[in-house]
Parts: sequence; structure tokens; C-alpha cells
Amino acid sequence: MAAHFDLDLGDPGQSGVYRIAPEALDTMAALARDAGLRVLRVDLAGCASKRTLLARLATQLDFPHGSGMNWDALSDNLRDLSWLPAQGYAVLLEAVDALRAGAAEDFHFLLDILDEAAVAWANEGVPFVAFVSLQEEEGAG
Repeated sequence: MAAHFDLDLGDPGQSGVYRIAPEALDTMAALARDAGLRVLRVDLAGCASKRTLLARLATQLDFPHGSGMNWDALSDNLRDLSWLPAQGYAVLLEAVDALRAGAAEDFHFLLDILDEAAVAWANEGVPFVAFVSLQEEEGAG
């Protein structure tokens, strides 16, 4: 994850996963909207397991009925998003610290899936950024 804010959010070449401070979420949401991206905000407060994480993402991103509750389904849905048509996407993940603390492996798997989705969308010429809100702490990242 990078922490750069000199982004052109409308440029598919700058698609990726970015770590931000919680207080920057509203600013990044506004910048994404200004760039013409569809803002998808997901509150992960209290998510400390894969099961809870997948359920929260499916609900808050309005995944189609019948979507599986596993990593492959999450990856497939993030690479599709046809039920949420837009010229680009900004996924803002709030309150991620509990997941990182309670299920570090799942947290890193989520980051990998988001990164893979960003690459896939960029290859299609569509901007896709994910902003992961984490409290600053030594050794974090």
C-alpha cells in the first residue's frame, strides 16, 4: 500500500490500494466523487474474522444475490461490479484496525484481492482505487 495523495483518481494507471488515516476518508471520498468515480464506502468496524469481513463486504457493496461467501467470489465481484455501473470506482474501507489485529492473514488477503481488482480494472482502462483507513502506528503497513 502506498500513502501518496498526488493522485489523479481518474487515471486508470494510478489504480491501486492506498493506506490513509481515518480523518482523510471524507476528503478522499470527495476527491473521488469530483473525479467521477463511484464511491463505495464500507464500514468494517468490529470485523475480526474472514466470515464477518465477507458478509460485511457483500452487504455494503450490494453483491448480487447468490454470490458465494469466499475469497474467489469476492475477487470475482470486485472485478465485475456490473450492478454498480460507473466510469470508475473508489472503495473506502473504514475502521480496518480490528481486522488487521484480529485476522492479520485475512487482512493481507483482502489487500491482495483489492490490488488484483485494481490491476484488472486498470487493464480495462477503468480507474479503481481502494483507500484503507488505518490508525498510524509504528511498524504498520
